[in-house]
Amino acid sequence: MRVVIDTNVLISALLSATSLPAHLILLWREGRFDLLTSTAQLDELIRVTRYPKIRERLAPALAGRMINELRDVAILIQNPAHTTRSPDPDDNSLLGIACTGSADFLISGDKRDLLALKLFQGTKIVTVRDFLILHRRLP
Repeated sequence: MRVVIDTNVLISALLSATSLPAHLILLWREGRFDLLTSTAQLDELIRVTRYPKIRERLAPALAGRMINELRDVAILIQNPAHTTRSPDPDDNSLLGIACTGSADFLISGDKRDLLALKLFQGTKIVTVRDFLILHRRLP
């Protein structure tokens, strides 16, 4: 199974080790699914983890470890498809990763833009909770 995880979900996983997003990352680390990403998403993750309000709550080493792990273990999609389906350019890059990487799921917390789409080019767009329930992996 191939999955794209929205940057906001990755940040949530970093901020709370007992959260559903953290459980999702644990499942990826256990090899339950393949995680798709891109250099643009990794750059966004680096940028966001440097925001002062995030740095107050997050050890830089923890963020760096996840970024390195994503770079080393996740499937890096080169040249994701360009789309303008979402009004948010960052969301469009996630849709491009999903499309180019033939993702089964895109997991997000973005109700206004991504989750409202529900499906894009064969990729189901769901919340963390819905993904975990669907795959009977809710902690």
